[in-house]
Amino acid sequence: MDAAVLLDLLGNENRRRILRLLSHRPCYVTEISEYIGVSPKAVIDHLRKLEEANLIESQVDERRRKYFHIARNLRLEVNVSPHGFGAKSAYPASQNLDMGGRCQYISIHLSEEQNETEFDTAEIKDLAAEYQALDELESELSLAQRWVHGRITAVLDRLDEQLGSDIDSRFYAELLGELAGKSLTTKELARSLRVDERRIQTAINRLAEHGIVELHERTGEWTLRRVDERWSSRCHWHPRLKPLGAPVADRATHGSKFSTHVW
Repeated sequence: MDAAVLLDLLGNENRRRILRLLSHRPCYVTEISEYIGVSPKAVIDHLRKLEEANLIESQVDERRRKYFHIARNLRLEVNVSPHGFGAKSAYPASQNLDMGGRCQYISIHLSEEQNETEFDTAEIKDLAAEYQALDELESELSLAQRWVHGRITAVLDRLDEQLGSDIDSRFYAELLGELAGKSLTTKELARSLRVDERRIQTAINRLAEHGIVELHERTGEWTLRRVDERWSSRCHWHPRLKPLGAPVADRATHGSKFSTHVW
């Protein structure tokens, strides 16, 4: 689902309250109406919009009452900063997704799934322990994400200070990122960043004036100048991030092990 559509849909407080209620248990219209304090007619209108967005589904019980429940897992992320605004929605990946090699800076290690088929007390204990570990892991990943967003803002602020507050610092950061460890022509940069070549040329000229990039006359390629200690220590401008320190999490549970490292 488009994030903008989802934001508009969730902008209504009553629809958010309906989803909050349905996250606990399926409900029918009268229950929802009593819970949020609006007329059944208004509730039906809200439910229709949520159903059209495929956020909820309904089913009829033996007493012919229609129950509504949340249909899917969905994550919405919104980022607001002096350097940009963006929103994106994503459906959780399958639990069978192979995470091997997908994350360059974060590693998550899980033990092999158990193959027991009996639903006994021991398995319930394992599931409870696994849930607790995953819940803690989610909190730690959220904390790591906050750290990353903070560092991104700090880097973009430093670019503003170095190049002037009138620049599009995020665009310049993406441009410099493309040049990290590579030599590219303006045409190649324009194709990679999907922007007009004239915009690339204007930005490159500005970076050259500040002594940040240099042109190889023979090939027509631009490259980053050698990073001096002043720029490196204040902006941490490296093609690859160094390890941040100790692992964020490293724990063992009943039959499951989770360990997360941020690099």
